[in-house]
Amino acid sequence: MVQLSSSPASPSGCSSPSWDPGSPRRSGAGPRRALRRVLLGASACVVALAAAAAVPAAAATGAPPPVRDEDRGGDHLTVTVRHAGAAHDGTYELYCHPESGTHPDARGACAVLDRSARWGHDIFAPVPRGSACTMQYGGPATAHVTGTWAGRPVDATYDRRNGCEIDRWNALVPLLPDLRS
Repeated sequence: MVQLSSSPASPSGCSSPSWDPGSPRRSGAGPRRALRRVLLGASACVVALAAAAAVPAAAATGAPPPVRDEDRGGDHLTVTVRHAGAAHDGTYELYCHPESGTHPDARGACAVLDRSARWGHDIFAPVPRGSACTMQYGGPATAHVTGTWAGRPVDATYDRRNGCEIDRWNALVPLLPDLRS
């Protein structure tokens, strides 16, 4: 009688069955039982491969999914700048995707936001508590940014009271005015 044996496992982890006509028959293993094992093994491989194929490529690599057009439609920010000098003070509306509004550099502001956006990182987050910041003063300028970015609400306040806050401000230039000397 014929017995089922396994060949080395394939890269998918599934082994391909082969028939070995020269091997002795195991007691209690009939042709139906062998056929059932082959069919069960094959169906398990099909299920495993289907599950692996269902995982999007972005999830498999750990990369964020691409930004969908419907997520971009609500990108609208209001930027209010105070004490930065007459040339910079004011309230500006910014729309991105496509760029428009009363912001003096809408294209540049949207570009810096797009470049700064990273999966799992809030570009409007405050400086973390306990951060070691240099004791430098960048001036009395303040900014308040509100609205929606990437489908999420934004309500962030900026100032230039220490090195960390200055770096946080400078990271968003030209959304915020460039006050570097």
